[in-house]
Amino acid sequence: MNRKIELSPVQGYNKIFDVGEYDMKLTKFGLIKLANGTSYAGETGEMEVALVLMGGNFAAKGDGWSFEVTDGRKNPFTGKPHCLYLPRHTAYTLTALSDVELAYNASPVTRDTAKPTLIKPEDTRHISLGKDNWTRTSEIILDEKFDSEHFYIGEGMIPSGNWSGYPSHRHDVNNPPAELDMEETYFYLFDPPQGFGFQRVYASDGSWDEAYPVKAYDTVAIAEGYHPLVGAPGYQMYYLWTMAGSQGRGLISSMDPQHAWVKNA
Repeated sequence: MNRKIELSPVQGYNKIFDVGEYDMKLTKFGLIKLANGTSYAGETGEMEVALVLMGGNFAAKGDGWSFEVTDGRKNPFTGKPHCLYLPRHTAYTLTALSDVELAYNASPVTRDTAKPTLIKPEDTRHISLGKDNWTRTSEIILDEKFDSEHFYIGEGMIPSGNWSGYPSHRHDVNNPPAELDMEETYFYLFDPPQGFGFQRVYASDGSWDEAYPVKAYDTVAIAEGYHPLVGAPGYQMYYLWTMAGSQGRGLISSMDPQHAWVKNA
């Protein structure tokens, strides 16, 4: 199965994949791109929705609530994110206060979750991971402390030529505290924008093993498997990662036993 989806974004909502595609049972993913002064109206239906600001400024409003972002980052390489969270059965209108892009994450829910919430840059949590040429940083945007049924969302920043998701890890099996079953979406951007990297996704039993070159606006849907990635030298590599789980949420994974030794080397 080809798990990579390419996108050349246009005005409005850009579908990347829906629930049920690419074996993704809990995730719908897309990108909303709006020119300055234009609007987009939607309704969450039976899903919770998290809109992560890639760049720009926008206003959002619905029944009894409204938010405005006027200090949004230009792109993920210039600052921390805002994220608009919306529960099920919520109508909303987005208005671009500049050219704006928002990553659209949706997941089917069975209950009412948090009210409409604007998560601000100061609400995110910064962590550093790895060492040597597999160092990277991450901003945790929405974690298990937030009242979401399925989401755990963050973004990674990989320095020139470095690896991430390494030693190779997976989260396929619900076996807490060792591992949680959470599917994951990776969405890529680069600085400078013509950059590229590689994503590997492979099965623990060796029955399949795939590698994809990734460039700006590419997405990889990871329903299962180990999934390390690397960026080309000379470029910063950014990826938005959205995990969705039904039996728990958290950064809880198991490493490929062939490569786990690296962590303690």
